[in-house]
Amino acid sequence: MPWLDLTLALALIVTAALALSTGDLFRAVVMFIVFGLVMALAWVRLEAPDIALAEAAIGAGLTGVLLLDTLGYLNRRFRPVEPDRNEAP
Repeated sequence: MPWLDLTLALALIVTAALALSTGDLFRAVVMFIVFGLVMALAWVRLEAPDIALAEAAIGAGLTGVLLLDTLGYLNRRFRPVEPDRNEAP
């Protein structure tokens, strides 16, 4: 099925481009996770299930969770401080 191979290749290119070109970090991490899952499907299509499992578990799963956790930490750490409106200047 060459149409499936072309679809997977196109999906890999599109998700990689979206992950690299977006300015929103959360969207970039989500696109990275989607890229890892599509890459795992490509490895299955290439009849390499051991590499596909490793890609899904490590590439999309573990790395994606760590990146989302880091993004949450950065959002909490560097949140802009709003002035208290009840205090007199």
